[in-house]
Amino acid sequence: MWLGLVGVAVFSLTLPFTRMAVAELNPVFVAFGRAVVAALCSVPLLWKLKAARPHGAQWKALALTALGVVVGFPVFSSVAMRYVPAAHGAIVLGILPLATAMFAALRFGERPSTGFWIAAVAGSGIVVVFALSQGGGGLQMADLALLGAVVAAAMGYAEGGRLAQTMGGQQVIGWALLLSLPVLLPITAWLGWSYGISASPKAWLGFAYVSLFSMFIGFFFWYKGLALGGIARVGQVQLLQPFMTLLGAALLLGEALAGRNLLFALAVLIVVGFGRKMAVRRQPA
Repeated sequence: MWLGLVGVAVFSLTLPFTRMAVAELNPVFVAFGRAVVAALCSVPLLWKLKAARPHGAQWKALALTALGVVVGFPVFSSVAMRYVPAAHGAIVLGILPLATAMFAALRFGERPSTGFWIAAVAGSGIVVVFALSQGGGGLQMADLALLGAVVAAAMGYAEGGRLAQTMGGQQVIGWALLLSLPVLLPITAWLGWSYGISASPKAWLGFAYVSLFSMFIGFFFWYKGLALGGIARVGQVQLLQPFMTLLGAALLLGEALAGRNLLFALAVLIVVGFGRKMAVRRQPA
């Protein structure tokens, strides 16, 4: 759970820093470029770990992981951050824990108890109600992109978390990045040439964070936590991410942080604590 919390803390600043980057850089360039930088960083890491080459079904799982967290989530979230504040995106992504648990149950036979599902639905319901209250009772068009980001991330988290049980979290994200590099590198170069890469230091700071931390280092902790504690259970720590992101958006971007957010954060903390105590039956890897 602590490893998962560290990963969530790293991921919680993804939307604020993405918003900083896409304010001046093409959003798809940011999405693919961060994966290219992280992939280049993974080369010395895998060499140092003397990582064995993936085999058989591992390649399929790595491809699904890459499709979800290397391509899908960065693209959808980067596009959305062009049109809505990071605080809004943070709350819509609050349903990610439930989506991750659903992918784990459907793909890998994890069987959370009824009490666990009650906690997951209650926690997700809290953040959805909060999102609706922030949006004046409705969702915005950019929410479609954010929902796409939820589906992509949930798939990538579930696939990568399961694979980390046998490969290790560092190797999972490293190989997933390398697998996508031959496709993303030429696209990123073309986007940089077409749309330009002239931007302020602030924008490049945002790009650097999402490349090194959101796309690389954060996954070391996240996948290790999922492998040790189970995808469905540890995935519930993500319920705290929207409120960490709200704080980050307030500090980094000056977005408003209402006092009532603390009440929602407290309610989510209670639900996470309840969910931790519920049984989750796991099948061996």
